[in-house]
Amino acid sequence: QVQLSESGGGLVQAGGSLRLSCAASGRTFSNYAMGWFRQAPGKEREFVATINRNGGITDYDDSVKARFTISRDNAQNTVYLQMNSVKPEDTAVYYCAATSALVARNTRTYNYWGQGTQVTVSS
Repeated sequence: QVQLSESGGGLVQAGGSLRLSCAASGRTFSNYAMGWFRQAPGKEREFVATINRNGGITDYDDSVKARFTISRDNAQNTVYLQMNSVKPEDTAVYYCAATSALVARNTRTYNYWGQGTQVTVSS
């Protein structure tokens, strides 16, 4: 089992920045690729970003590319999502997730999920 706990969400103005963190415990963190997903009210959960086990490969949804950066610190068992130039449409609950796959965009590929952290962007 892998336990995931997100933090860092909150209220931010459009154009501002926020950094989300996801702390992992349980099994060896470096054995898992990690992903960030988000879910807005009334919408399905959607892919945001993913990073492979050693941090050498990343992938982003087009809606966040060049604004968001995913990174990880395997020594600290933590994955981050740096969010810059945020927009009101970025408002959602953000979830981190772990998968034994190399990298993945599909929610079904992920085995473990955190409880989510709310990000609200005001215009």
